[in-house]
Amino acid sequence: MDLSATAPGLRRQQCQCGQPLRAPAPGQALASSSPLCRPLGPPSNVTIPSPALAAKPSASIYRHPGFLAFISARLMAVFATQIQAVVVAWQVYDLTRDPLALAYVGLAQFLPMLCLLLPAGDLIDRFNRKAILASSWAVGAVCSGALWWLSGHTTAGAAGVAGVYAVLVLFGCSRAFSGPALQSLLPQVVPREQLAAAIAANSMLMRAASIGGPLLGGVLYALGGGRLTYALCFVGFALGTVLLSRVVTLQARNAAAATGTMWERFGAGIRFIRSRPIILGTISLDLFAVLLGGVVALLPIYASEVLHVGPAGLGALRSALAVGEVGAGLYLSMRPFNRKVGRTMFVAVAVFGLANLLFAVSTWFWLSFAALLVAGAADMVSVYIRGALVQFSTPDHMRGRVNAVNMLFIGSSNELGEFRAGTSAAWLGVVPAAVLGGLCTLGVVGGWTLGFKQLRTVDRFEEAANAH
Repeated sequence: MDLSATAPGLRRQQCQCGQPLRAPAPGQALASSSPLCRPLGPPSNVTIPSPALAAKPSASIYRHPGFLAFISARLMAVFATQIQAVVVAWQVYDLTRDPLALAYVGLAQFLPMLCLLLPAGDLIDRFNRKAILASSWAVGAVCSGALWWLSGHTTAGAAGVAGVYAVLVLFGCSRAFSGPALQSLLPQVVPREQLAAAIAANSMLMRAASIGGPLLGGVLYALGGGRLTYALCFVGFALGTVLLSRVVTLQARNAAAATGTMWERFGAGIRFIRSRPIILGTISLDLFAVLLGGVVALLPIYASEVLHVGPAGLGALRSALAVGEVGAGLYLSMRPFNRKVGRTMFVAVAVFGLANLLFAVSTWFWLSFAALLVAGAADMVSVYIRGALVQFSTPDHMRGRVNAVNMLFIGSSNELGEFRAGTSAAWLGVVPAAVLGGLCTLGVVGGWTLGFKQLRTVDRFEEAANAH
């Protein structure tokens, strides 16, 4: 008798000698043709898991060895970047005593990144992403070493910081490659079903590094000056490069053969973005929401003239945004969701605008602190959904170009947003400028909700891959 045909739950049971088992009579136990034999495997009342269930990945992204190696390497590089940014700005201002010199610090890094992002995206799609990222961090280590040498040989005045600006231009070139490479490498490290949780965890940890890095940089600069801090930055970039070699890219696919010129390939990337309303709506929503509604640049004025809390209060206000981001990111990394993602993203951006609007009219410090805390948490929810939608919507051979455009939009929104906030505050006053920014963010949410129906109605991240 074929037992599997009459009793499906017993098909894996056999006796130790290999003889077949007899089907039991009603009310009797399973029997073998040999009285000495006992059935192998679980009893008949135990459900045997299917191979599909056994192959299901761990619920926690932190148990994925490839992700842990990736995040460890990135934390080293981010800490080095954050520490270096604080120390360079302080050192340049200390040498020049000119606020305009600080603007040149950002400009020296942003302009080369702006020029190289697009060709960088094309190269990332054609060559090994891990190798490109390692090379970028190696250049970052060289820049830290050069700044270490310059810190002992610079003189006061504008002429003394010319070498610093030159090093920052080189560092900006490396960032043009490291940014898109990082975003494009993550989907090659973790399986698709864990990608959303990996993005949330990655964003949360990077926000935490953005808090701790400047604090650590300030303390180290007070203890040992520029030479100590730049030496630590060199070690951070070097360790990140070494740790990156331990990252296993099991999800990587062979790159497609390149066709046409670089500009033709990049044009194909632009056409791809325009043909995907979800991608276009996502990255443009971030651009205009942050460009028009950000209040970070106005925090020193609010701390001094509106809230009257001084430098300590300014530090607390700056940390409120980061604390909200880290808290929301930690929750999302442990409890990722995948339902009504489009609608939730619009709600999160709207909450971001309302929180900034509340901050704009508040004259109470703790109310302002709470508003920024909520704004940071809402921004993290938006970042989590936007990052996942872009990754799920983009095929692997397009990730470099799409992420380059995405990074260009993000960089432009941050840099131009600070410029917009400063100029509008000079023209209208600080409170009207902040109120106008919050209202503009809400207007952008309303316009994008009506203009990008597919983005508004997308339910699961996986649906974005088939949306045209």
